[in-house]
Amino acid sequence: MGRVEKGISCSVSGCENPAERSMSGTKASMAPDMGLGGAKRVYLCHVHYKEWKKATKEDRENERARWG
Repeated sequence: MGRVEKGISCSVSGCENPAERSMSGTKASMAPDMGLGGAKRVYLCHVHYKEWKKATKEDRENERARWG
């Protein structure tokens, strides 16, 4: 059982919603405007995960195209 299943809260400052996703800190730092860098593991609620996806869409597409 992971931390998300145990009910850890979102890593974004000021957000107390339960986390739905976890990702590495380096992956989360692709969106510097969210202020998630520096942590080893980042936990995001549904709303902030959706924001992260929108903010990093172009970067993620470029990364996938690079690998083929």
